Amino acid sequence: MEKVELTTRNVVFFDGVCHLCNGFVDAVISRDQKHAFLFAPLQGTTAADLLPPEDRSKLDTVIYFEAGKLHYRSAAILKILTQLGGAYKLFALAWVIPGPLRDFFYKIIAKNRYAWFGEREFCRLPTPSERSYLLP
Repeated sequence: MEKVELTTRNVVFFDGVCHLCNGFVDAVISRDQKHAFLFAPLQGTTAADLLPPEDRSKLDTVIYFEAGKLHYRSAAILKILTQLGGAYKLFALAWVIPGPLRDFFYKIIAKNRYAWFGEREFCRLPTPSERSYLLP
């Protein structure tokens, strides 16, 4: 995909070697009936094209690139989940929790994600059915 086209799309950037992050990507892909999201590892070339260097170094942060606007940590997760629609719209209720408090818990999980969930030796390779979702 061309960079120009990507700037109008919704791209979820994640730590490509984190099992928890990859599990989140798998869960969203399996529920994304509208194909609203694309996914790219923070370690990849798409991240290098679309994100500033300081964001690419934050491997403990999910970044949601929503048609040119960046959302980080818990705000990214809530945006993604609510956009899945259906029962996932209930996650919108979490917006009443102040961002710093949501991110406090997010950061605890992010800090311990490798110890609790493990990590891969390399970024995920897409299955044939995932190829249209995953960017380099």
